[in-house]
Amino acid sequence: IPAALHVSRVWALYRRILLLHRALPVALKALGDEYVKEEFRRHRSVGPADAQRFLREWEIYAEMLRQQANEDRQNSRKKTCFGTPLTEEKLNDFHNEQIGQLLELMQEATKPNKQFNISDVSEYKN
Repeated sequence: IPAALHVSRVWALYRRILLLHRALPVALKALGDEYVKEEFRRHRSVGPADAQRFLREWEIYAEMLRQQANEDRQNSRKKTCFGTPLTEEKLNDFHNEQIGQLLELMQEATKPNKQFNISDVSEYKN
């Protein structure tokens, strides 16, 4: 693939994913946007084989998210579950660094939304 075509394909996929994230709940959107930005930045200078694998995986993600967003729009009563479980096979393909990133992502995604307890503020008033 010529370099200009590759760059165009990467930017189009990046924009498409960020647009698809608009269908996510607010907290997931923020987390997903940040993760996508970091991953695309991190993979700027990978070799051709890694670049193709990277793009293929993100294209699969974008398609899955598009389908789930469509389901969410059609099922106004039922809450859509976004994402998909990782198979053991996929997990085994990850490098140690990726496992660490996945753990950080899981910890961030499962944090309670409340950053502080407003009732605690009264303790500091004098």
